Amino acid sequence: MRQKSGTQPNRAVRVRFAPSPTGPLHVGGSRTALFNYLFARKNHGRFILRIEDTDTQRSEQRWTDEIIEQLKWLGIEWDEGPDIDGKFGPYKQSQRIDIYKKYLEKLLNEDKAYYCFCTAEELELKRQEQMAMGIAPKYDGRCSHLDKEIVEKNLAEEKPSVIRFRVKNKKVKFTDLVRGRVEFDSSLLGDVVIAKNLDSPLYHFAVVVDDFLMQISHVIRGEEHLPNTPRQILLQEALGFYQPEYAHLPLMLDTDRSKLSKRQGDVALADYHNQGYLPEALVNFMVLLGWNPGTEKEIFTLAQLVKEFSMEKVQKPGAVFNLQRLNFLNGLYIRQKPIEKLTELCAPYLKEAGLLVEGQKTQNVLQRIIEVSRTRMKKISDVVVLSDFFFQDKLSYDKDLLKWQKMSDGEVRDSLLYSKKILSNIKEWGLKNIEEELIKSSEEFNKEKGYQENNKGYMLWPLRVALSGKSSSPSPFEIADILGKEKTLKRIEDAVKIL
Repeated sequence: MRQKSGTQPNRAVRVRFAPSPTGPLHVGGSRTALFNYLFARKNHGRFILRIEDTDTQRSEQRWTDEIIEQLKWLGIEWDEGPDIDGKFGPYKQSQRIDIYKKYLEKLLNEDKAYYCFCTAEELELKRQEQMAMGIAPKYDGRCSHLDKEIVEKNLAEEKPSVIRFRVKNKKVKFTDLVRGRVEFDSSLLGDVVIAKNLDSPLYHFAVVVDDFLMQISHVIRGEEHLPNTPRQILLQEALGFYQPEYAHLPLMLDTDRSKLSKRQGDVALADYHNQGYLPEALVNFMVLLGWNPGTEKEIFTLAQLVKEFSMEKVQKPGAVFNLQRLNFLNGLYIRQKPIEKLTELCAPYLKEAGLLVEGQKTQNVLQRIIEVSRTRMKKISDVVVLSDFFFQDKLSYDKDLLKWQKMSDGEVRDSLLYSKKILSNIKEWGLKNIEEELIKSSEEFNKEKGYQENNKGYMLWPLRVALSGKSSSPSPFEIADILGKEKTLKRIEDAVKIL
């Protein structure tokens, strides 16, 4: 049944995420999708994915595919969309041109829109004149009252044109669910371009038609879209459409409080995916960029967020994108992963780095390597740097790294040979025996050399570096246990040769 002008069709919650497939899905867009998803699920509503691809020159199918792939990776599911359809489809704007054409013709026939034949050069000259006079630039309405015959003649001659919407001079007021009462003076806008021609609608027009026909109840989007809202409300009024409720999410900022951009680092969701950030960590991180649960709780599953989310707790100030915070959360989720699953996630990175060759390590040994590496991992890709020494036959490092405090080459050599003697005598190779023997022997070694008795670094530091080639690594006990006796002793011998 057709809804009455100016009223919503019903109170059922229907929200949409409507990205343009002109590039990768960014973190800001992902957060918008997440907030829409949570709002829909919390209110037992419907979440719609709509692809806004009216920009035919820049839109590509590969970006649509990536948007769908990355949202699914995050765990965000939609009820209607280009891949699953629904009763309000199609869900790609490029497939809805005939629909837009009908409404464009309606505005033209009712003289609420008109053809404009001003050239780009003429418009730029007028803009410069207005700026020189201290006037805010806007279209001066030059073509707004052309005779019908002139319009038809220009169109017949295929003179370049656009379709402009007649903007009424009035105060446009609405209540934003995040920002409260908002007011715009539409006289500052001028008549806005809504289409290049009947077959090429632009964003402001297409989105208004789609939101109406898809019965969208709430438009939840980023704050950067706030200036678009008065134009869209005026179009809704002109077309006799109802006005959805609006909620504009706070901007995402860099740590210097500038708007988040590639200038400060990767912001495409796929970049974080490829680096080994976990979807549950990103969801947890993104939801706190502008939403406050009102408690001290900071760790949420997606299901918990659906239960606790509310638009009332979305904040107005910009939200700082703190990479250190994301790394902390991701590390937390990595440590909570079952070792089998974590090993499965790490394996592709080790293979890509040429470290993991099929059949080289048993699954059990690989899991042990991942287990001792996970505590230092901020993202899954870190496993390469943290564990590469387990997969190499010969290590390369500066000999000075072997030195604990101010030890001389000779003292380091004595320490390594002492460790080798202790390890050589261990009959049952295993973590417990290795640790017990080395701890006990380190005290004896310190007494023998006249070192500080409880300073285990004199023996354990050179050993750990000899086994890992790194200044930071798991304990020498864990490394030796995984390497096995033969390889452990060989690495100590290699270190002595370096000295």
